[in-house]
Amino acid sequence: MALAKIVYASMTGNTEGISEILEEKFTDKGIDVERVEVDDADDDFFDDADICVVATYTYNDGELPFDFEDFYEELPDQDLDGKVYGVVGTGDSELYPDYFCTAADDFDAAFAKTGAKKGADVVKIENEAEDEDVVTLEAFVAALIDA
Repeated sequence: MALAKIVYASMTGNTEGISEILEEKFTDKGIDVERVEVDDADDDFFDDADICVVATYTYNDGELPFDFEDFYEELPDQDLDGKVYGVVGTGDSELYPDYFCTAADDFDAAFAKTGAKKGADVVKIENEAEDEDVVTLEAFVAALIDA
C-alpha cells in the first residue's frame, strides 16, 4: 500500500487543521499516512514515502516558519527520485498581501531540486480551511495519488 507522509508547522492551528484534513482525505482513499509536526521530522523523513507533502504557513514578511528552517535547508539535498510531492500553504492576504503563502512557493522550489515529481499545484489557503478549501484539498490529494 502507498505511504503518504505529511510534515507541517503551525502557529495558530490553521496549518495543523489542514494537515489533519489531508490525512483524512488520504486515509479515505486507502493510503497509509504518517503526519508529524516538523520538530519531530528527521532530514530523511520522506525516504520511505511514496507521496511527500509539506503544509506550512508564511510568517510575517514572507519568512519560513522558524521550525521549518533546517528542514527546508536540507530538503534540496534529498534524493526523492520516484516520489510525488505537493505543498499546501496558509497565509493572511489582508495583513501580508505581498507575501501571501510565499513559504509554500519556497518549498515548491526546494522540492523541485530533489528529483521528486510535482503531483499537484501548490494550494494556498486563507487562514483556516473553509468548506470550499476542503473540496480543494480533496482534489489536491486525488491529484497526488493519480500522479
